[in-house]
Amino acid sequence: MKKTYFASDFHLGLGGHHKSLERERLIIKWLNEIRNDAETIYLMGDIFDFWHEWKTVVPAGFTRFLGKLAELSDSGIKIFFFTGNHDIWTYNYLQTELGMEILRTPQEMEIYGKKFYLAHGDGLGPKDNSFKVLKKIFTNQLFQWAFARLHPNFAVKIAKKWSEKSKEYKKDPTYKHEDEWLVIHSRNMLKIKHYDFFIFGHRHLAINYQLNDSSTFICLGDWIKNFTYAIYDGHKIELCKFN
Repeated sequence: MKKTYFASDFHLGLGGHHKSLERERLIIKWLNEIRNDAETIYLMGDIFDFWHEWKTVVPAGFTRFLGKLAELSDSGIKIFFFTGNHDIWTYNYLQTELGMEILRTPQEMEIYGKKFYLAHGDGLGPKDNSFKVLKKIFTNQLFQWAFARLHPNFAVKIAKKWSEKSKEYKKDPTYKHEDEWLVIHSRNMLKIKHYDFFIFGHRHLAINYQLNDSSTFICLGDWIKNFTYAIYDGHKIELCKFN
């Protein structure tokens, strides 16, 4: 039985060209190692630190990573791409060129007979209130049209300045499971419907937490400090660190 892989928050582009390229090469090394036993790969959001598609222009860089995804997709590996709060303006380019399926909302999926609730995690739960407001702005069609009118050089410069000030990169490494807002969101979802696994990105925390006897919560960490990902083999799920 082949495996399902989950990873998020690569934030390619963050930290300047040299640091981003170093991280990109590491991610490609990971993709090369899993390609022989991977059936499906879920990229769970914030893969890019900033991404916006104009009709004939996409952000420069990431050629090794994009080429590797195209290669894996062409080989028959199914790749799902969840938009995160940093790559929310992903439209059709990645789907058309790389064959990935773009997902913009939380998804319920059945994998090897188990029920999964999958989402990037932004805007979910009782907190994250400031982004809930921003998300309404960023997904507004008029705002998207206006931003697309800007010259890419100017638009990308603005976006990178905003991204660098994000609190996500400065999160307190200490937390309490019962206070984590994605844990609270998962518990609330369980009051409505059973899920075997909840998997999120966004919070840059690497967490494998048992919600109850039959439901597991996974927060995927990131590839800035944690270098973590999850594997599901049809029987159990593991949160692993890539060395």
